[in-house]
Amino acid sequence: MNKLILLVLVPLFSWGQVASFGEETIKLKYTNSILVEDLKKHLYILASDSLEGRETGELGQKRAAEYIAKCFKKVGIPPYKCKTYYQKFKVKSKGHLRQRIILKQKHVKGENVLGFIEGKDLKDEVLIITAHYDHLGKKKSLIYNGADDNASGTSAILEIAEAFMKAKKDSVGPRRSILIMAVSGEEKGLLGSKYYTENPIYPLEKTVANLNVDMIGRVDEHHENGDYVYLIGSDRLSTELHNISEEVNRENFNIELDYTFNDKDDPNRYYYRSDHYNFAKNNIPVIFYFNGTHEDYHKPTDTRDKIDFEKLQKISRLIFLTAWELANRNERPAIDVLN
Repeated sequence: MNKLILLVLVPLFSWGQVASFGEETIKLKYTNSILVEDLKKHLYILASDSLEGRETGELGQKRAAEYIAKCFKKVGIPPYKCKTYYQKFKVKSKGHLRQRIILKQKHVKGENVLGFIEGKDLKDEVLIITAHYDHLGKKKSLIYNGADDNASGTSAILEIAEAFMKAKKDSVGPRRSILIMAVSGEEKGLLGSKYYTENPIYPLEKTVANLNVDMIGRVDEHHENGDYVYLIGSDRLSTELHNISEEVNRENFNIELDYTFNDKDDPNRYYYRSDHYNFAKNNIPVIFYFNGTHEDYHKPTDTRDKIDFEKLQKISRLIFLTAWELANRNERPAIDVLN
């Protein structure tokens, strides 16, 4: 009898090991499909002079929106609700002081570009991944290309979208639906993400988290190399989301997750300054991925040649694997922090 039990238990144990190994192999296959050369292709187009700095409401921003929609279509993402890739908005700008003086509260017309990847058994729940694709446009003869801010983040979410679509086509996920959303109007006051959260295409109560990507292609003065990323907001609403993020990094990358700007007393107040905040204030757990500012921030010198593409690849892969875990785990991250 003891011998029989041993014979039964050994195959079961071995199958568990094989299944676990298989899952790891599967997700790493799609993670490793995010490549420097593809990120570089996207970024060189988005930060080109032909898009004239991508200012919301201007021709360059419209061209950028068209490029992003074409990328979604190319990888097999259909128009959301079988209609369009665009959520258009017309709102008053409440941008930063300099912008308020220049714009004098004029109306701004922009588009959010939506790539919706339907999930499987948990498809009614949605993980939203955002990056703003707008920038500052032109000032006289100077073009503000915004290579890091935020062609870097936009390139990342385009590659993440393609990786998830490859998995979907291979029938291995995701369980939850994924909304990849490139938003505009960020530089004029987080307008695109505010419009989405006030006019959601998919119910906010079904949105499990928002991963927001804004500037991940450079190295700031506080770090010697690109083996780091600032995380902001991961523990503000959900300690579980924070722990998931930490575990994904520890098991796969072991890069420095810097929480300097997550301090509630941080004078920069970055938690309130990018698109994740419009989700957070609606009680949706968020993580903001950010490399910090640098000498070219909001200047015409934020150009393509200064991007650290190896860093961009690594952080993009980290975000993808974090999204993979959130999209495929049994339970959504619990909201367990009271503010």
